[in-house]
Amino acid sequence: MSFFSAFASRALLARIRRQPLAVAGVLLLAGFVLGGLSAPWLAPRDPAAIDLVHRLEMPSAHHWAGTDELGRDTLSRLMWGARLSLTISVSVVVISLALGLAVGGVAGYLGGWVDTVLNTFAMNTFQALPGILLAIAFAAFLGPGFSNLVLALAIGGWAGYARLVRAQVMAVRDREYVDAARALGASGLRIFFRHILPNIIQPVLVQASIGMAGVILAEATLSFLGLGIPPPAPSWGSMLNDARSHLFDSPQLVLFPAAAVAGAVLGFNFLGDALRDQLDPRTRLELGL
Repeated sequence: MSFFSAFASRALLARIRRQPLAVAGVLLLAGFVLGGLSAPWLAPRDPAAIDLVHRLEMPSAHHWAGTDELGRDTLSRLMWGARLSLTISVSVVVISLALGLAVGGVAGYLGGWVDTVLNTFAMNTFQALPGILLAIAFAAFLGPGFSNLVLALAIGGWAGYARLVRAQVMAVRDREYVDAARALGASGLRIFFRHILPNIIQPVLVQASIGMAGVILAEATLSFLGLGIPPPAPSWGSMLNDARSHLFDSPQLVLFPAAAVAGAVLGFNFLGDALRDQLDPRTRLELGL
């Protein structure tokens, strides 16, 4: 048993040496996930509790990350902000991915005029404008709130997944195993979910992991502009907006939420790169994974 344990340990260390950025991404995301999930129990104070007597304090033993202009504990707000940002990112990616699989899968599998309509008039229309501008427009129209923010970001991001799924489906829809399933009388839904989807899901998962980084950045942008979650809910973007007027006298109010946004984005990008290397057989062979 000790031999197998030592062998597994050596294999794990070798993998870590080959992919140090992947390990860094996993550790970063694990920290944010643990901080967000444990916020109701481990956050030192109520993130919305106002204490004007101790406003704009520097980091200390009582407030590890200081306090903001209303005396609210910055560390508690960062932990609750991680919970909010991760929830929004997962929700947006799930909705965008579901829409992308549906629209891109239908367009790529059926082809013909269906593909022309969905690709030319739907995907191209949404991709003609930057996703963040679409999200700002829809968020301003729908108003602030969790559901409206998720919907606005999903509307601005689904077309990229649809385009990727369409290209992948078109690449495998005429393969021999698909023709064999079709000849045996399998329905279109069975062919897609049993034979096509398992063979195209790898790049889609990589895109989804990288897309979560984009969602976190977009959510912070909308919250910074006042179009995200309304106060007093803690959000990294709203924390940056509140800290603008105290950039020089209390720079920690900007540095801590900015570092949180940067860390989460880097973590998801590193994880996406690791998934790409792990799921691509040629890259795995080159890296010796």
